[in-house]
Amino acid sequence: MNFIEELRWRGMLQDMIPGLEDQLAKEMTVAYIGFDPTAPSLHIGNLAAIMLLKHFQLCGHKPIALVGGATGMIGDPSGKAAEREFLSEDTLRANQVGIQKQLEKFLEFHAGANSAEVVNNYDWFKEFSFLGFLREAGKFLTVNYMMSKDSVKKRLETGISFTEFSYQLLQGYDFYHLYKSKNVRLQMGGSDQWGNITTGTEIIRRKEGHDEDATERAAFALTTPLVTKADGTKFGKSESGNVWLDAEKTSPYAFYQFWLNAADADVPRLIRVFTLYTKEQIEELEKQHAEAPHLRILQKAVAEEVTTRVHGADVCTLVIQASTLLFSKDAVELIAGASDALLGQLPIHEVSATLLAECKNLTDLISVGTDNLIFPSKGEARKAIQNNAISVNKVKVTDPNAVLDFEKIRGKYLLVGNGKQKNYILSFK
Repeated sequence: MNFIEELRWRGMLQDMIPGLEDQLAKEMTVAYIGFDPTAPSLHIGNLAAIMLLKHFQLCGHKPIALVGGATGMIGDPSGKAAEREFLSEDTLRANQVGIQKQLEKFLEFHAGANSAEVVNNYDWFKEFSFLGFLREAGKFLTVNYMMSKDSVKKRLETGISFTEFSYQLLQGYDFYHLYKSKNVRLQMGGSDQWGNITTGTEIIRRKEGHDEDATERAAFALTTPLVTKADGTKFGKSESGNVWLDAEKTSPYAFYQFWLNAADADVPRLIRVFTLYTKEQIEELEKQHAEAPHLRILQKAVAEEVTTRVHGADVCTLVIQASTLLFSKDAVELIAGASDALLGQLPIHEVSATLLAECKNLTDLISVGTDNLIFPSKGEARKAIQNNAISVNKVKVTDPNAVLDFEKIRGKYLLVGNGKQKNYILSFK
């Protein structure tokens, strides 16, 4: 496959330095993308970058993921309104371990010459003295050049520390170090990283003494558009915040539902960026979706592939069963007969004995009793019940003062429905 053409038809190409296509056609090329270990897990905001590395490897090139143990101590100012809190070295190291395990689900680390690698920039920065770094990197860029970057200009009014101002020097030196030690010729990232990436190409050019127009041993940059929704808002967050790749932070069920609930206007972009379906397969799926949009064929295709890759095929199968179960007219019987493995994937909310003691009726239970999970107030809960929107165990309840003597499924569960789209399983000890 041709990497650039693959990105073009998928809508994943924003900018690149001229000459890159010739370089990729000439030989197997090494490229990297950086990931800051600011959390023990990546989230779906990182997935577009991971898919860049995946496509790069599928096209016969060698991907490197840089987990920034050093730059993670600083924090990238790009797209941030305020400075990040510093993380400890132990926290960063633990985060790096979690991130590498997630990257191994996408990239091939035992594929011969183009096997993926993970590197940590703390390994080469930990021995640097302040004066040594200024001599190695600082003298090759002017302050004028660094201040021209969007990530800096956008923060000048609110203030930017020298620490964050220096971030682009650190990232730029990463590129130079990998260029020299691992023959990395290309750095990739989101479009908001263009300034940081080209800082690296400029450090390489100046330290190596290359002419600006030279292509021999040149370093290249490539960026992909940031993934946004059709209305222009940021993609990648749910009502509860980031959608994580770690099952402990975002359950596989919630992860699957996030993709399944994507708007029709957004899903053509999502299936191109986040899956490995071919152009022909996507066009066929889009045709089927257009003929029966209520079946959500595109959403299901994206949800199943991404959930399978992140959480495994067995878990994805259980999640699909759980998703189908909750919306089935036979949900009560299906929950009663569900296996422990299937129950483990269902979104079950445990009602604490303390909160339950405060509940006199159904109105109380579906508001304060569930810690405002279903409704934020008793007034909204009461109104929904009176409007015939609430069911318990698939039976409509219209009395806000209904007492809590419902027969529990398996002696401990209640299935509460709010309209046609929201179902909750409540668990009682």
